[in-house]
Amino acid sequence: MAPFSRRIELGTLFDDAAERGAATTVHLGRPLDIAPELGTALDVPAAARLVSDAAGWFAAAGAGPGDRVAIVKRNHFDLVLLCCAAARIGAVPVPLSAHLDPDVLEILLKRLDPALLVLGFAPAGPGGALTSLASRTLLLDGGAGAAGPVLSLDDVRGHAAPAPRRPPVDDPLVIVHTSGTTGAPKLVVHSTRTLLRRLAGFEAHRWPVLAARRSDVVAGAFSFAHGRALAWTASVLALGPEKLLVVTGSGWDEARPLLERHRPTTVEAQPSTFVRWRPHVRAQDGPAPSRAFGRVRLYISTFDAVHPPTVRTFLNATAHPRPIWLQGWGQSETGPLTFRFLTRRALRAERERHPTTRDLGRPVPGRSRLRVVDRETLRPVPRGTAGLLVCGTKALCLGYVGEERRFRRKLAGEWFVTGDIGVLTRGGRLLLLDREADVLPEGSCVELEDVLEDRLPGVAECVVLGVPGGRCVPVLITEDGGPPPITSPALWREATADLPELADPVVMAWDRIPRTGTGKVRRAALRERLGVTSETYGRGRWT
Repeated sequence: MAPFSRRIELGTLFDDAAERGAATTVHLGRPLDIAPELGTALDVPAAARLVSDAAGWFAAAGAGPGDRVAIVKRNHFDLVLLCCAAARIGAVPVPLSAHLDPDVLEILLKRLDPALLVLGFAPAGPGGALTSLASRTLLLDGGAGAAGPVLSLDDVRGHAAPAPRRPPVDDPLVIVHTSGTTGAPKLVVHSTRTLLRRLAGFEAHRWPVLAARRSDVVAGAFSFAHGRALAWTASVLALGPEKLLVVTGSGWDEARPLLERHRPTTVEAQPSTFVRWRPHVRAQDGPAPSRAFGRVRLYISTFDAVHPPTVRTFLNATAHPRPIWLQGWGQSETGPLTFRFLTRRALRAERERHPTTRDLGRPVPGRSRLRVVDRETLRPVPRGTAGLLVCGTKALCLGYVGEERRFRRKLAGEWFVTGDIGVLTRGGRLLLLDREADVLPEGSCVELEDVLEDRLPGVAECVVLGVPGGRCVPVLITEDGGPPPITSPALWREATADLPELADPVVMAWDRIPRTGTGKVRRAALRERLGVTSETYGRGRWT
């Protein structure tokens, strides 16, 4: 089929799709927070009307072209709709995860100095101190009584939206934040050209295997405050699948009814969500095959490293004869940089030390370039040598809000420093080792996590913390914090016999692990919680 050729605009994203006659229905795990009366099924024209209504709210609240509109609310698809509404009036939306700590939100809002702060929770809670950091505040829950100029939805409902505005393609379009695994997240500025033309536009082509088909049921389960949510929505709407499933949390109780009712054919989720779902999935030849994933032909994971047991479980959960797992690697600043297809055959070997999911494939042809350089000199190193990964891409963001020097420091001519450590093989494949801040002098924390998760079936997730001058600390995460059955001393020795000497494992419950809004482990916070030294082998200079 011919590639998608129309230009994608954020502010009129749903209007344009409705004008094309898009028949996609959005199915929600729970009603939208900003319009619960619409229920859990939303067609494209209804979404377009809601975006227009919200644009009227923002205009009535005093936001206008070029203004920053910060949006803080719990995770849901209406974060995407509100971003479209702000862009429709020419403002610059800034979706911020409500998962962020209040002190971190305060740091980000001070950097932003927004003209309008949109809050999805009452200011009597964590938002009380935040309302003073914006010129005006709009409360989505109808509350009142905060300090400063504060409006409720009742104050702005019914105001007509101004005519849509489209910013120049290289002007700031949206500001998104990084995960913030090592501290306060960075505020990343993208333009229409970088986010929509070069990222969403590329995905909107009808690529074999990857592109959504008209008959597909496409499920997404990730943070809708992340920039990925905007590119995903734009590209999927352009391709027009039959259904779009929106899962807003990693809990299986919320996800199961939606997934089992509509039975997706493609599923994209952040790795931590796949991990949370894994205990509830049965292999296709098991005693209770899962209806939820029985039709899936394509899984997609981004955001973070994913480990072999997770991929193996989901590939075996579908009745499709040749399912594919697309593993992407990239960053908020760059979009996807490499990709690799994983199959059942690739994941067949268990308990062995092999790259599998650490082999991230090759750069996207014609879209990105990779180079490995020395961490100190930034000079290129030979193929097969570990070093700092730098990339070249025309989708690179415009910069960081309030941290311009930090952004410039990560530029090396035409290259952008990712902060990851890896190896480019002679054949041009990328083997990821670690974030620079978490690097080991020899070996890889990510590899150790791969192997331990493969060899310890009772463990949901494993995190290895490097300790300069000492043994690495393995943290074994279980759903309830109870010891997994395989951690008896003899079995632990067997599982780690060919690994570097490790400290005694620490077992923790999932809910006690400090995480970002995208489910990544905040390793520095975990070190502090466990009393492990904050010193690492890495310098953390490139985060």
